[in-house]
Amino acid sequence: MNIYLIVILVSVIGAYLLENTAVFLNVRHLDPAVPWEFIDVVDRDKYRRSQEYTRKQSMVNLFHSSVNLAIMLAFILGGGFAWLDGLVRTFSLDPVWTGLIFFAFLGIVLDLASLPFEIYTTFVLEEAFGFNRTTPGLFFKDKLKGYLLALVIGGTLLAGVLLFLGRYPDWGWLFAWSLVVLVMLLLHFLAPTLILPLFNTFTPLEDGELKRKIKAYAQRNGFDLSGIVVMDGSKRSTKSNAFFTGLGRKKRIALFDTLLERHEPDELVAVLAHEIGHYKKRHIQKNMILAIAKTGILLYLVSLFISHPPLFAAFGLNQPSVYAGLVFFALLYAPIALILSLYLNSLSRKFEYQADAFAAETTKRPENLIQALKRLSADNLSNLTPHPFYVFVNHPHPPVLSRIKALRRLETA
Repeated sequence: MNIYLIVILVSVIGAYLLENTAVFLNVRHLDPAVPWEFIDVVDRDKYRRSQEYTRKQSMVNLFHSSVNLAIMLAFILGGGFAWLDGLVRTFSLDPVWTGLIFFAFLGIVLDLASLPFEIYTTFVLEEAFGFNRTTPGLFFKDKLKGYLLALVIGGTLLAGVLLFLGRYPDWGWLFAWSLVVLVMLLLHFLAPTLILPLFNTFTPLEDGELKRKIKAYAQRNGFDLSGIVVMDGSKRSTKSNAFFTGLGRKKRIALFDTLLERHEPDELVAVLAHEIGHYKKRHIQKNMILAIAKTGILLYLVSLFISHPPLFAAFGLNQPSVYAGLVFFALLYAPIALILSLYLNSLSRKFEYQADAFAAETTKRPENLIQALKRLSADNLSNLTPHPFYVFVNHPHPPVLSRIKALRRLETA
C-alpha cells in the first residue's frame, strides 16, 4: 500500500481516537458534587442539569465525528477523489475554475453532512436546555449569508492561491502567502464594520451607571471607549459572552446584551477589563503573527508536494493538479496540524490567565471578575470539572475553577 495513504489513514483514525478518548474521559470525569466555589450561584438541580448538558453535547459530537470519519474513509478508499477529479476535468475549464469547482463540491458535501447535526443541536439540544432563540428562518438566512461570504471571500482567495501555485512553481507559494496575509489583515479591519453587522446589530453602550464606570476605567488605562458596543446575541441564544475584534481604530469590544442583563456593573467592568487585557498584552497581534508565520510555512511545504506523483497515486490520480494537491497535502499535514493546535490551545490558555491578571490588577478587585466568571459559567451550563486531557486537547480557555484559583492567589498576594 502507498506510504502516503498509510500515513493519512493512520493520522485520520488516530485524530478521531484521540478526540473521542478525550470526550470519553471528560464524561467519566463529571463530579456530582457542586464545587464549593459555586455553591452561592448553582443549586444541586442546576448543576445536575449542566452535567446532563455536557453528556448530551458529548454524544452529539461523538456521533458527528463518527459520521465524518465514515464519509472521509469511504471517499478516500472508494476512489472518490479520482472520480471527482475526472468529473471536474470533463468541463475542460481553466485550471483555476476547475479547482474552484473541485473545492465547491467537497465543501457542499461536508456542509450537508454537518447540517443535520447543526439543526439538531440548535433546535433540539439547545432548545431542551433553554438556550435557543434562533428561528428556522434566521438559521437558514445565516447559512445563506455564510455561503455568500465563502463564495466572495473564500472563492477569491482560493482562486489567487491556485493561480500563483500553478503558474509559478518555484515562487508561487510566496505570492500566495502575500495574498493570504493581505486578506487576513483586511478581514481584521473590515470585520467589525462590514462583516459582523451582516449577522448581528451592534449599538453603542447606553448612558448610565455602567457606562460611567467603564468610562472611568477606560480613561485610567488609556483605552478608547468608542470601541465598546452591545451585540444583540439574544436573538439567537440566551448564552452570554464578550469578545474583542478588529485592529487599530477599528478595534471593538462587543458585549452580548444577555451579559448586560445578568451581571452587576462592577462585574461587567471586570469582564471588559479582561478583554482590554488581551489588547494591552498584544495577544491579538501575537496570534496574528503566529497565524501569518504558520501560513507561510504551510504554503512553502505545499509547494514541495504539489506535484509529487506518489501523493496523487495514493488517491488513484495519475495526473497531478494544484487543487487536488492542496487537499491531499492538507490530509498529509493533519498530524502536524494537530500538534500545532495543542500548542496554540496551550498558548491561548496562557493568554487567558494573563488577561485575567490584567483585569484583577487594573480594577483592584479580583472578586468582581471571579463573580462574573462564576455567573457566566452557571448561566451557560458550562462543565466545571473537565478532565485535564480534554482541556489539553480541546480547550483554548483554562477551566473556570483554575482561573478562579489563580485570581484568588492574586487577591492574597
